[in-house]
Amino acid sequence: MADNDNKSLPNEARRDEALKNLDKAIKGRDRRAKVAPLGVVAATLAVIVVLVGGIWFAATYTSTDEDATASSDESTSSPEVEPAALPDGPLEPYGETVECTYPAGQEEASKEVTPPEDGEVKASGTTQVTLRTNQGDVPLELDSSKSPCTVNSFEHLAKEGFFNDTVCHRSVKSEGMGILQCGDPTGSGTGGPGYTFADEFPTNGVQGDETQNPVIYPRGTLAMANSGENTNGSQFFLVNADTTLPPAYNVFGTISEEGLKTLDAIAEKAPEGDGKPAEEVKIEEADVA
Repeated sequence: MADNDNKSLPNEARRDEALKNLDKAIKGRDRRAKVAPLGVVAATLAVIVVLVGGIWFAATYTSTDEDATASSDESTSSPEVEPAALPDGPLEPYGETVECTYPAGQEEASKEVTPPEDGEVKASGTTQVTLRTNQGDVPLELDSSKSPCTVNSFEHLAKEGFFNDTVCHRSVKSEGMGILQCGDPTGSGTGGPGYTFADEFPTNGVQGDETQNPVIYPRGTLAMANSGENTNGSQFFLVNADTTLPPAYNVFGTISEEGLKTLDAIAEKAPEGDGKPAEEVKIEEADVA
């Protein structure tokens, strides 16, 4: 993942630096573990897209990058790492409230919106949000006990209409991964709200070497996409099949059974691998109960 020094670099420079770091990391561990498997052809792409940045790099991927990374598959110097279950919660539970800040990001907002106010946010309770899409409703339950600053931001953006009339730009359908990624008003995978906020759960639920080990984001998980440490914005992903990822993506809620049926119908039509949904998936409205 990107370190703090890389945050001041342009997106292209951050991507290149992240690719170099990723290549070094991959050469040092057993590729048979398939940390983020996407099948024989797409396995390497999944690792790059997920680790280098689910937001920015997905829009700039080229076959040259694939070839360069695929060449490291021959390295088998480290023992196999089995993905673990997500921890139940943060290592240290939050207090009644947490301090949340939403500083300006590197990019301007893709759609006019004001950032949430900095300050204390309640770290308990749930919020109901329904994504009303042209493919069917996707009811969500946001959980402030897991990622309170994330919930606060998502609820704020929903109330301001930021997600309305936006297209879910990315679908991943393969062995070990099933997601639909949304939240970018540009529909390109590069847009956001013009601000960022910090990583939360499960990043604060693991420590030491465990931060490098894959975990399973179970079916029904709602989580944030990002482009490195503490770069959360508006893009999020909906998990419709157990998905193996590093513990680096804020989990902030769950998807109802009704919502999973909608996602299953979308996934059934989706092409294998990583790309756009077969049919346009548009969030017509994000309704906060």
